[in-house]
Amino acid sequence: VQLQAFGGGLVQAGESLTLSCAASASTQKWYGVGWFRQADGESRKLVSATSWNGGRTYYDDSVKGRFTISRNNDKATVVLQMNSLKPEDTAVYYCAATQSLYSEYATEYNSWGQGTQVTVSS
Repeated sequence: VQLQAFGGGLVQAGESLTLSCAASASTQKWYGVGWFRQADGESRKLVSATSWNGGRTYYDDSVKGRFTISRNNDKATVVLQMNSLKPEDTAVYYCAATQSLYSEYATEYNSWGQGTQVTVSS
């Protein structure tokens, strides 16, 4: 499955952004999907994940209560709603899919979209 991530931008601290991940294949509904981010000089990190049916989700402690992941399998999209953004949220964000129905392990994600830059100014 091919993925395309979009929706990044430049915002001020406290504002919101919505990232979207669009999949190319109808079979995406069987894939778990995760959002990762990579800040300058840091390794890529899983921020949030959703199971194939949206019934199970994961959030890194740094974004709990601020970010919400959701998916619409009819539209083959997964959305990451980011509220109360902080400067430390600045990073390139990637969406990825795993053939596992759900995963919190980066090594299990094997389909990656291009990144979208999120910059939060203080």
